[in-house]
Amino acid sequence: MRKITGPLLLAVSSLLVVTGCSSSGDDNQFQLDNRSPETLYNDARQAMELGNFTRASEMLEALDSRYPFGAHKTQVQLDLIYAYYKLDDSASALANVDRFIRLNPTHPDIDYVYYMRGLVNMQTDSYLFHEMVGMDRSDRDPSNAISAFRDFETLIKTYPDSRYAPDALKRMQMLKNRLAEYSLRVAEYYVTMEAWVAAANRAQLVLETYPDTPATEKALEIMVRSYGELEMSAMEDHSRQVLKATYPDNRLVR
Repeated sequence: MRKITGPLLLAVSSLLVVTGCSSSGDDNQFQLDNRSPETLYNDARQAMELGNFTRASEMLEALDSRYPFGAHKTQVQLDLIYAYYKLDDSASALANVDRFIRLNPTHPDIDYVYYMRGLVNMQTDSYLFHEMVGMDRSDRDPSNAISAFRDFETLIKTYPDSRYAPDALKRMQMLKNRLAEYSLRVAEYYVTMEAWVAAANRAQLVLETYPDTPATEKALEIMVRSYGELEMSAMEDHSRQVLKATYPDNRLVR
């Protein structure tokens, strides 16, 4: 038998590697294709329980596309939303949320879907790295926080008896604090620019929109200073009186 050496051996080895990689992908697809819907769904659920959401999403996507009218069709869609949320794939999660609401507006678990939309938007708003290193980024774009607040608000108003309502209420307060801090940062920016009218108006917005948040004390301080700079004595005195009544230990009213 002729011995394979040199370049010919290298070529054959390379071909085997390429073929092996291709076969692995084909085998994976073959396994998905040849599983019954029931088996595929059970395996997807098991993957989720084990925390393998990438694998779970692959199987759920296969079920969703191949068996759109299967026995588990709505549960597959609900599981996909959760899997995408765990994978931090907000675009796919929100797309599936909107699709589910459009196709199943009266589904018994529709409150869960609104709750998940709030969680996804809240997750999109968060900056995990900044939180890990203790960086304050309350000045970032609040659009996702606003969307999350509205999602939870819709859940509570439409389904007040939902088991997700209590947690949604807690998250709404967190989001109010976040949005109040954002408006406060804007007001502080106007102060640095000596745009006193804009600073006072933005601080007033904090008081009117987010009255039960920690940002209100600082907002009142900005109003006192801004009206003082504008020589609006009556408004300055009123703001100082409110500050004293609400925060008697504040340095501006001692």
